[in-house]
Amino acid sequence: MREWTFLTHHTHALVFIARAPGVRIRDVAAALDVTERAAHRIVSELVEAGYLTRHKLGSRNFYEVHPDRPLRDPVEGRHDVGELLAPLLDRPRPPQGHAPSLEVIGDRWSQRGA
Repeated sequence: MREWTFLTHHTHALVFIARAPGVRIRDVAAALDVTERAAHRIVSELVEAGYLTRHKLGSRNFYEVHPDRPLRDPVEGRHDVGELLAPLLDRPRPPQGHAPSLEVIGDRWSQRGA
């Protein structure tokens, strides 16, 4: 039996994708220790909820993380994904007031189109 963790599969997927925006679903599944079907569902739910944007480049998908999106739980609702991701990724928090479309590039947060 697998031990429980503090973070959900959705959070783990978001962190994994933030570290490697061009990751394949197969790699997400392996990292989360779930089936590819489950990983696809998790990533699709993150896309549908606006936490990720899927970009197609040739036959590959690349994902853009939106750190300004609020956490879904009412208890943590006043906090956003960027506040959760920054320490998990060992990165500084992006400045407040940035445009809603932020992406993780290399080891820094960057405003898209800047």
